Amino acid sequence: MASTPSLEKLTALLRRLPGIGPRSAQRLALDLLLRKRELMPALAEALLQAHQAIRHCQRCNNLCEAELCSLCAGGHRDQSQLCVVESPADLLAMEAAGVYRGEYFVLLGHLSPLDGIGPEALHLDLLARRLAEAGLQEVIFATNSTLEGEATAQFIASLIPPGLRVSRIARGIPMGGELEYLDRQTLGRALQGRSALDW
Repeated sequence: MASTPSLEKLTALLRRLPGIGPRSAQRLALDLLLRKRELMPALAEALLQAHQAIRHCQRCNNLCEAELCSLCAGGHRDQSQLCVVESPADLLAMEAAGVYRGEYFVLLGHLSPLDGIGPEALHLDLLARRLAEAGLQEVIFATNSTLEGEATAQFIASLIPPGLRVSRIARGIPMGGELEYLDRQTLGRALQGRSALDW
């Protein structure tokens, strides 16, 4: 089958998604066109709707469709604890563990000077407002156990006002591991076994 401009464009766009190489992108594009063609209008509509409706929570920076996400709007979380995570996927993994009842802040990334990602990309102005709130007692770092995650936690810890307890989830997570791929038990034990930072 000869390629067409539309097929090439679809393949090129799919290649831009994480974890999808040239062959996988081509395979997905062809599968959509040849076997799942009926999904294409619904997929296009869902993508457009998500693009138009989803934004960031004004309190925790998570993805939502209103001014506040459901966790922040519910008012039933422990406001004395703030868990800092790198991504919405990490927040979902923490929630799936079912052991944390505090609030969150989603950085939407981590420090990576080699990739040109500095502190300005981590929404630290919004985090600073959260850190200044009355009633906050502990900041828990649940950044990934990678060099970038560790560097990000250390950098943010240096900005935390005195008087707040600073902790890190326990090291039950392997170095190089990412929260969204861990099982519930490992993540739950890591959070329950967190310890104070001595940076």
